[in-house]
Amino acid sequence: TMGLFRALVPLLVLHLLGGSNASLVQLKDNGYEDIIVAIDPDVPEDGEIIEHIKDMVSTASTYLFEATEKRFFFKTVSILIPETWDANPEYKRPKHESYKHADVIVAPPTLPNRDEPYTRQFTECGEKAEYIHFTPDFVLGKKENEYGPSGRLLVHEWAHLRWGVFDEYNEDQPYYSAKSKKIEATRCSAGISGRNSVHKCQGGSCSTRSCKINPTTKLYEKDCQFFPDKVQTEKASIMFMQSIDSVVEFCNEKNHNQEAPSLQNLKCNYRSTWEVIRESEDFTNTTAMETPPPPPTFSLLRIRDRIVCLVLDKSGSMSAGSRLTRMNQAAKLFLMQTVENGSWVGMVHFDSTASIKSELIQVRSNTERDTLVKSLPTYANGGTSICSGIAKAFEVIRKVDPQLDGSEIVLLTDGEDNTAKNCVNEVTESGVIIHLIALGPSADPAVTQMSNQTGGNHYYASDNAENNGLIDAFAALTSENVGLSQKSIQLESKGLNLNTSAWMNDTVTVDSTVGKDTFFLVTWTKQPPSISLWDPNGTLTANFTQDTVSRMAYLSIPGDAKVGTWIYNLQAKADSETLTITVTSRAANSAVPPITVSAKMNKDTNTFPSPMIVYAEVQQGYVPILGASVTAVIESSNGHTTVLDLLDNGSGADAFKDDGVYSRYFTGYSENGRYSLKVRAHAATSSTRRSLKHALSRAAYIPGWVVDGEIEGNPPRPEADENTETILENFSRTASGGAFVVSGYPNTPVTDPYPPSQITDLAATPEGEEVTLTWTAPGENFDVGKVERYIIRISGSMIELRDNFDAALQVNTTDLVPKEANSKETFTFKPGNISEENATHIFIAIQSVDKSSLTSKVSNIAQVALFIPEADPDPEENNSSGVNVFAVVLSVVLSVVVVSIILSTVICVIKKKNSSAALEHIC
Repeated sequence: TMGLFRALVPLLVLHLLGGSNASLVQLKDNGYEDIIVAIDPDVPEDGEIIEHIKDMVSTASTYLFEATEKRFFFKTVSILIPETWDANPEYKRPKHESYKHADVIVAPPTLPNRDEPYTRQFTECGEKAEYIHFTPDFVLGKKENEYGPSGRLLVHEWAHLRWGVFDEYNEDQPYYSAKSKKIEATRCSAGISGRNSVHKCQGGSCSTRSCKINPTTKLYEKDCQFFPDKVQTEKASIMFMQSIDSVVEFCNEKNHNQEAPSLQNLKCNYRSTWEVIRESEDFTNTTAMETPPPPPTFSLLRIRDRIVCLVLDKSGSMSAGSRLTRMNQAAKLFLMQTVENGSWVGMVHFDSTASIKSELIQVRSNTERDTLVKSLPTYANGGTSICSGIAKAFEVIRKVDPQLDGSEIVLLTDGEDNTAKNCVNEVTESGVIIHLIALGPSADPAVTQMSNQTGGNHYYASDNAENNGLIDAFAALTSENVGLSQKSIQLESKGLNLNTSAWMNDTVTVDSTVGKDTFFLVTWTKQPPSISLWDPNGTLTANFTQDTVSRMAYLSIPGDAKVGTWIYNLQAKADSETLTITVTSRAANSAVPPITVSAKMNKDTNTFPSPMIVYAEVQQGYVPILGASVTAVIESSNGHTTVLDLLDNGSGADAFKDDGVYSRYFTGYSENGRYSLKVRAHAATSSTRRSLKHALSRAAYIPGWVVDGEIEGNPPRPEADENTETILENFSRTASGGAFVVSGYPNTPVTDPYPPSQITDLAATPEGEEVTLTWTAPGENFDVGKVERYIIRISGSMIELRDNFDAALQVNTTDLVPKEANSKETFTFKPGNISEENATHIFIAIQSVDKSSLTSKVSNIAQVALFIPEADPDPEENNSSGVNVFAVVLSVVLSVVVVSIILSTVICVIKKKNSSAALEHIC
């Protein structure tokens, strides 16, 4: 198994899911400020990369300004340089900038030779994406033939990242049957000219021939490719192929190819990219400039040693229940296991005043860790002065580092403090990053503001120890600026309330990507439990260190923990006992990325009844893991818990099927205040695997150009080795997704506020004179429950169906009984007469209705063609190398996943009275 993992490139992942607003970019006076370009520490030192980044951004700024009708440009950019690179007087220190906030990451390829630039984008049209990934070879200009100039391509990816638009090519559906009854290449605008050919090279010799039609699909064969003309005049579009010299614009409503099966059409309801950009907040808040913008300015920021100071609340309210003990248990996990070697750590306690308990110590071994553990508070009393605690932390940090920039404060508090707002501005301007852990429902709102404004993380832990929220929060506080191989990874986090002699029995899997520094932590609230732990060989593991004062026991596995299933048995020794177990580990091999799970909500704050979306990303390095079992646990301030099975099925809240992002709507509000998110992931079956698919939202690979009537081809794009796909072992992971805040929850019961979710994967297949539809069932409340009925309508006009659904011809669905949400629905019907004359396709859409008569949004539009398309004339016979310029979709149009539809038969649904014998024969 390890051999398969080593097939992946050595890679350190720096950008896991951040908060919903991870980017620090601001738009001021038409210029984007505070853009962060981060160089991965696994990239070997090369000063040319920095210079090429500058050139790329500068060129992109000019191209962006012209492409957006003189509206946007790049103003200030920080380049984050890894600590593994040598120091340089030109390099300054980061402030709030970190890899968590990176907009562009320069890192090794996702898989060997995969140098394709892409944007990690898994939300809906018009919503910001996560980050852009460029490889060093791409930045250095070594892939320009395949992908085009880097500056232009940055603008293509920026449109994905900032405005949530999508590509206008489609490698899954490169061709479609046009309204002109021709086979056309998927592109925008349709005015882009080129040749459809099969071009093969072997041993230095190349051959070109016309494309043949596949008799099953009625489209061009698999090896057929669209080769654009090198010289042409068409100006649009940047989201199709910005590398064409003449392309300087986004497609707008005048030249948009509305019928091509591009992801832009499928995800954005057939609107052009420029229409989506025009509706963005950026566009509405700016006006066009009259003069050209200045060139971008760059800051070179080098990562340095981590400096973190714990600021711990020991006020009187911390004596309630077991808060002080639970804080110490979690803080000990952080000090003994989570914080990385080489970090500087200090500690401050506060109540109505504050005191320094430990100056900054650089952690190099367990000796420093043990010293810090001894500084934790042993009692709690007094008031709450958060600002006093932060001021003392500033004092601690300045003794080692007069500049506070980039230092971190982990602030744990459980109480209100009406003076906390007095130091918000000072904290925000200091350069310190505040990570907030709010314990219980009463932590002051001002500290949330501090955390948000300094780019820190925000966690919430309830008083319910069974949910292990406090330990999860401290376990999540790994450095944002080190390679993944150095980070502590949580394998297990579980708790139970038990009575005397009851057992907590379960297993935890140590897979081959982890095993170093494996740490088992058991906690209790009343009496030490009986603890038994067996390794995968069945050997009983003893020697847990017991800390009765902190009510915890722990065990460090020397060397690398054995790969396989570890069995634990915990037996309670008191009634109403709460036992928890936490297991953490690190990467076994710095050259093999460990499997990780990271999670977030789509918003940090929300107002009832607006739904939220949970996102969990399962990856190995940058490679998505598919087919995992992923569960989210959301807990409110009063301890109300909602459990959601997250899905990667491309329906409901999940935007794309099989992209390694597992999603679900959350509507289970129970009160106002903070909620916490925790996610568990494990290998579900033998079908859990790595994804070998090329990333969505990426630059088009240019197969070659047509120059003077001849094709000048590029080498074929590298594909992944299939033996890297299947995961042959189990794994388990847990992760905290932080906290979010809800307001507006009513005091009185509310009638059903949630309609069914939109159907986004409607597909249609003709079968003789009938059409069979398939889709994923929505729910009574978005993607939960069962809808009451479906409304299916058809039309000969896609736009009429989209814009005037209620007026289209309705299909009889009397026999269609809806299934539970996320089930597969199938329905076959015989289309009736549609009103449009000269229709070339039948277009179909669905709306669902719940028992409260709330209706969903109209689904994506599926379609079937009513003709067999014609191939291009042979260029050798007709001396023509162009392609037709207008297009319409042959295949089913999907909003989420691009799926090819096989038309094995041609159906005729428009039958005329007294039709000729010839027509009857055709139909």
